[in-house]
Amino acid sequence: MRYESRLYGPVEIEEPVLLDVMSSAAMQRLRGVLQHGISALIGITVPVSRFEHSVGVMLLVRRLGGSVEEQIAALLHDVSHTAFSHVIDYVFGGHDSQSYHDEIKADYVAATDLPNVLTAHGYDWRDFLEEDSFPLLEQPAPALCADRLDYFLRDSHDLGLATLEQCRNAVEHLTVYKGRIVVDDLAVARWMAETYIAADDGSWADFREVGLYELTARAIKTALDRGIITEADLWRTDAVVWQQMLASDDPALQAQLALISPETRFVRDEESPAFRISTKIRTIDPDVLLNGTAQPLSALDPAFARYRDEYVRRKSGKWPYRVIAPSSGR
Repeated sequence: MRYESRLYGPVEIEEPVLLDVMSSAAMQRLRGVLQHGISALIGITVPVSRFEHSVGVMLLVRRLGGSVEEQIAALLHDVSHTAFSHVIDYVFGGHDSQSYHDEIKADYVAATDLPNVLTAHGYDWRDFLEEDSFPLLEQPAPALCADRLDYFLRDSHDLGLATLEQCRNAVEHLTVYKGRIVVDDLAVARWMAETYIAADDGSWADFREVGLYELTARAIKTALDRGIITEADLWRTDAVVWQQMLASDDPALQAQLALISPETRFVRDEESPAFRISTKIRTIDPDVLLNGTAQPLSALDPAFARYRDEYVRRKSGKWPYRVIAPSSGR
């Protein structure tokens, strides 16, 4: 297969196991699961599927010399995401950790076609569940890893924070040192770290997007409680579940869905908020390889360290929301 990637260019994929995993029903479902959940579905953010991201992570691991096994793990790292992606963390109370897909990964994968696909190539599917076993794929925040890098670069471009040339230049300055991804240029590391914070502020932890996630989570809870959808439906795709809810004649659900709109506005209201909600705050602190030694950017650049600390402090805590419906001017 010749796969065209906007970040990594054209890549020939010949390994049968990678091709079969990519073709599996479990992976193909991710074409209908969007990275940004509801905000992409209603046209606020650029639609990027979990499939595109997962293949991108695999390609980055491949580019950095990762084994076939780590490339398989990269393909599968997001396979257990439900419809609406991280919106489901708000449904089940995990909005700060956003790890629901990791918590149910073993049970989900066991029920898909992936065990048979991997067994046919001599692999045990259980070997790919623990992402921490694959250091190029996954690292604890704020270190660099292929997962964190791929979604950051895609979103930075789609949010207008970076050109494709800047993203590709960043990829060119990634290398591996002692089994971990590092940057070989201080200026590039600083650009990545600052742009990553801008992406978090502008999208992943944006006041409006978090508000929409909470409203969508409340609508999903109503739909689940009233039997309009079931938990099994969450393993379908965004558009299918969204249409199921829209087709309901339940007035309470329809009132909630009417608020999930690009025209809905959110205002900070400490006095009488409709709700308070916190979210996961994302930053990176890239290791920089200089003179044969890798050190975190924050150790090399105290100004960045202060900037990052201030950003986390400013964004932390529960945010008070007042919701202004599309038809309301108040």
